[in-house]
Amino acid sequence: MSDVLLVAGVAPQPGILATAVRRLRESGARVHLVGAVDPDELAEDLQLDGLCALPADIAKDTPTRVAARQVPGERVWSRIRREPWAREHARSADVLVALDAHAIYTVWRFAQRNRAADARYGIQAAVQALVERKGRPSTGPLRRLTNGIPSTTAVKQSVNRLINAAPRAAVNAVTARPIMRSKAGTQLWLTAVKAPKVPDSLRTKVGHQVAKGMAWADRPDGEALILTATASKLRKPTARARILGEAASRELKAGMPPRDLAGAVNALLKVADQRHRADENAAAADLLNRAMTLAFDRVLHIDQLTSPLAEDPEGFIAPFRRSLAATTVASPRGRRQPAAPPPTDRPLRLLIATSANDNFLKLIRSYYDAHPRVEVRFVDLAANAALKSVTWASKPMLEHRLSADTTPYGEKAEERLRPYLDWADTVFVDWCVAPAALFTMVDPGTTRVIVRLHSYEALSRWPYMVDFSRIDDLVFVADHIKDLTTTLVPYLKGPDGPRMHVLDNAMNLRGFQIDKPADARFQLGMVGISQVAKDPRWAIQVLRLLRERDDRYRMLLVGGDMNPDVSVASREYLEAFNRDVRELEATGAVRRLGATDDVPKMLSDIGVIISSSVREGCHCGLMEGAASGAVPVVRDWPFFAGKPNSARTLYPEGWVIGSPEEAVERILRTTATEEAWRTTGREASTYALREWDWSVVQHHFDRLLLDDPRSESRRRE
Repeated sequence: MSDVLLVAGVAPQPGILATAVRRLRESGARVHLVGAVDPDELAEDLQLDGLCALPADIAKDTPTRVAARQVPGERVWSRIRREPWAREHARSADVLVALDAHAIYTVWRFAQRNRAADARYGIQAAVQALVERKGRPSTGPLRRLTNGIPSTTAVKQSVNRLINAAPRAAVNAVTARPIMRSKAGTQLWLTAVKAPKVPDSLRTKVGHQVAKGMAWADRPDGEALILTATASKLRKPTARARILGEAASRELKAGMPPRDLAGAVNALLKVADQRHRADENAAAADLLNRAMTLAFDRVLHIDQLTSPLAEDPEGFIAPFRRSLAATTVASPRGRRQPAAPPPTDRPLRLLIATSANDNFLKLIRSYYDAHPRVEVRFVDLAANAALKSVTWASKPMLEHRLSADTTPYGEKAEERLRPYLDWADTVFVDWCVAPAALFTMVDPGTTRVIVRLHSYEALSRWPYMVDFSRIDDLVFVADHIKDLTTTLVPYLKGPDGPRMHVLDNAMNLRGFQIDKPADARFQLGMVGISQVAKDPRWAIQVLRLLRERDDRYRMLLVGGDMNPDVSVASREYLEAFNRDVRELEATGAVRRLGATDDVPKMLSDIGVIISSSVREGCHCGLMEGAASGAVPVVRDWPFFAGKPNSARTLYPEGWVIGSPEEAVERILRTTATEEAWRTTGREASTYALREWDWSVVQHHFDRLLLDDPRSESRRRE
């Protein structure tokens, strides 16, 4: 004879309980009951072999702060586990049965301790378990609740019944942390959300609830797995695309590249195209925006040491090139009139525009503010309330493009930009991001539009939302950035694309000429460590290898730390970096100097300047270090290594190395003697001042801004 232990999280109806007990006894079982039961409500002829009655509100009772944070299933377990009678009968039971959703977690916990028992949800499943036990010898932990559960059919029956009866209660019962953290618990819910003949609305509701349980259990991988499984069974393409997008988004939020990013992006683009064909452009814009947000998330491109855009730019961008909605947004509108040449009878009216980032504009602004041939106005779109509201409005921008430029948003953008465009002869937009998209959202009239693209913009969505047919001149800070951008946006290389220029950043490098003390020879330095792309861990590896040869070498780190709140990926990198340097900081081999307004002073103690980045535009910190007379050691930036243009074509031969070991050899060779070190540093300083100082670069900007562009041939190397 088999022993059955029934567990009740809420008080069962007397008639139903009596029927259940009778069926189990007819199957040859002794039946025991523990849980939320009122003995006075039980049927008089109820033939229980044992009873442990507990208060009816055990699933709701919160006597402690811990209980208040628990889901109902955990509260039931917390109460029942304290009963010796319950523990004893659970250990000896052959079948453990959850009578309701709130009892499932308790049965699961008992099954962990009694690995020979079958665990079931519902009386029908329990009766089936008794029948099966008669037909086989005891085989240990077979078909327990979270180890595959009974069988596919039984799972569909019991879990579907649970879901259809009360999805939220079911999830609250079965998404307790221990279950969700186990492989078996994940398998339980994967089976549930993929069960057949479940309406889309119900499947979606359960999928979301289970995903929340996974998140609560710190399982972002499981969260995405559940949502992806849910999406695979949805009939409606829009719902399927949105859930796939959510799955990828949860992984990105956790700092992980999604396992099926391509599937999510393609699904969203496909439905966006359908909506656009149906002239449902608000919905199309929302879906396209979701696809872009996923594809160009900073976790993929900014907060990692590599990027799919660097590895296979054309392959990565291919889904957007195939998408009707995306290509409609990117299609050139052109301008009604060509840009007028610079005026000859008055100063050039120059509008300089950016959004919250004027780091590379200060020298340009001060120079042209004092220039007799230029009248300057500056607008920070982030600081102007009227312009800020239309600048970073991705979805309205997309809808406007998809709607043939006929939306209230477009009218608002026109109204707010037109006074600036009417005043300016030339608009210089720094950073090819939202402000560039905004200024090309409207026809510029006869105003000349110049946009400068630094580096990270090429890894963002914005090049696909900017109308380059309304840009007259596109400025890059380096040839390798130009190469990547033109690969991603082929229109730039076409006959109607803007004139393209490569101009160095504006830097006053003469202010960095410094007399360094002799002991700076053994002091390595980095200027700027606030981004994952700077990869300071690579520089620390160089220092470790160097100190194995000569422990006089040390390192100074100038600049603030990475912001751990930007993304999980950034936080994880920062934590790993902190572990790397902890021991070195304790011995004084590494010192962090933090942010400073006086970089030249900090560079006076640095004899070797390192660029350990995985990608850069031109790396101003390295150039400033070289100007100061420090020996430059430049990693061959992996994003661009081996390409026609890279760090090796930007810097002189000898500065760039391919590995930490090569870096060590260059440092040892150039600092072998004080004379060798000072000679190498002096040569680096001379080169930096000759090539990159503002006294040289300002003439390139003058030609760009003040000369008549019609007299210049297009630069399209």
